Amino acid sequence: MSDTSFEIPQKFEFTVTQTEQTALDLLAEGTGLSKQRIKDAMNKGAVWWTLKGKTLRLRRATKVLYKGSRIQFFYDEQVLARKPETATLIYDAGNYSIWFKPPGMLSQGSQWGDHCSILRWVEVNGQFTQGREKRECFLVHRLDGDASGLIILAHDSQAAAKLSTLFQARDMHKFYQAWVVDDCEVPTSGLTLSYELDGKSAITHIKKIRAENNKTLLDVTIETGRKHQIRRHLANIGHPIVGDRVYGKKASVGLQLLAYRLEFICPFSQQRVVAELPKEVQFN
Repeated sequence: MSDTSFEIPQKFEFTVTQTEQTALDLLAEGTGLSKQRIKDAMNKGAVWWTLKGKTLRLRRATKVLYKGSRIQFFYDEQVLARKPETATLIYDAGNYSIWFKPPGMLSQGSQWGDHCSILRWVEVNGQFTQGREKRECFLVHRLDGDASGLIILAHDSQAAAKLSTLFQARDMHKFYQAWVVDDCEVPTSGLTLSYELDGKSAITHIKKIRAENNKTLLDVTIETGRKHQIRRHLANIGHPIVGDRVYGKKASVGLQLLAYRLEFICPFSQQRVVAELPKEVQFN
């Protein structure tokens, strides 16, 4: 069978009707794509299977499918062709770790693939300081794909639950830097932004570091974690973040938002953990 190419993204759905049929054979027959392309797409997280109401990514091409199970294949050549950025380990606690996520790397994938997410990248490529090179990864919070900075990954379900509780209780203290458009006037004591977002409470604290070249560097902390909270709050006061194509204007640089510091009490050791990016990585 000749290999097929699709100019636009395609979603395929199949119900398994034969016993002892592999995912690779089913998808090759149903899509016209080469087995090599299908294997690559499966490895990158674009294939899902549902059995008894549970839906999971299906990565193993030789997986023998159960009759009656449903297969979904989200095929987008542009997504699959993307190359993941490289994350950097900052702190390794064994059952959780803290990483520097570069701009352009996603927190987690989509139905079209997850190979460009930090979650999958660390599962496959993560190099740790405490022995085991491969660890299961659980996401406990997010950082915008266009933003850069520190993000925590849990490596077992217990750590995921305990870290999630810290975020929910607002005991995880997050510090950001942001370059915003124009000279932003902020009292020396700082300013609290508390506009509701999507009908929910949202609290952002900002302090001015300095202004130069028609932009202002702010130090930002948040008490809540609404979607695009910092970006939306700053845009609401007329000072969108430089490079914010959604809430501001296009710029020659990417989104100038950096999560540079995390502080919390480790739920296992009960010791205070402070993770901060080196000064040379921070906005100066």
